[in-house]
This record gives sequence, C-alpha cells and structure tokens, in this order.
Amino acid sequence: MADDKVVTKVVTIPLSKVAAELAEKHEMSKKASTEFLGAFVDLVVKHLKKGNKVRVTGLGILQVRKRPARMGRNPATGEAIKIKASKKVAFRAAKELKEAV
Repeated sequence: MADDKVVTKVVTIPLSKVAAELAEKHEMSKKASTEFLGAFVDLVVKHLKKGNKVRVTGLGILQVRKRPARMGRNPATGEAIKIKASKKVAFRAAKELKEAV
C-alpha cells in the first residue's frame, strides 16, 4: 500500500524563467519574450474579470467561480463565524495535459 502513495513536490517557475527559456528556444530576446508573457497574462486576467472562461488549448480552462457566504468555525475558540462570499479562480486540466501526465 505504501508504494501507491504519490509524492508531490511544488515547483515554482517564475515568469522570468519561462521567458528566458522561450527566448532561448525561439531565438528571440528575453525582453520580447517577457513582454509576450506579460501580455498573455494581462489578456487572461482581462477576460476572467469580465466573467469569461479562458481555454488555453492543450493546457486547460481557467474560470472564476463564485463561492457563497457560509458559516464556519474558528478552530482556536470553536466560535461560529460567518465567512463572506468570494470569487476564486479555478483551473480544469485539458485532456491532453491529463494524458501527458
């Protein structure tokens, strides 16, 4: 049973590193690749703010999901507290990504 456990490691890849690898792979300047990535992120954020789903082919779908207000409990005191309604960005992996992993 212990062999069935999947060890997960969180890897943070900053946009600057992605931009550097794109620049190297596609023979472009780091400045141009950084501007491209910045424009891509801005475009995704713009559409999410409008309430649109953003599908990145081969990667997945990003969308804003509304979470209703609810009652929670303060773990330190056990006191019931009201948790405000909020919006969260959700990601659903594309079939290609799931199969690749």
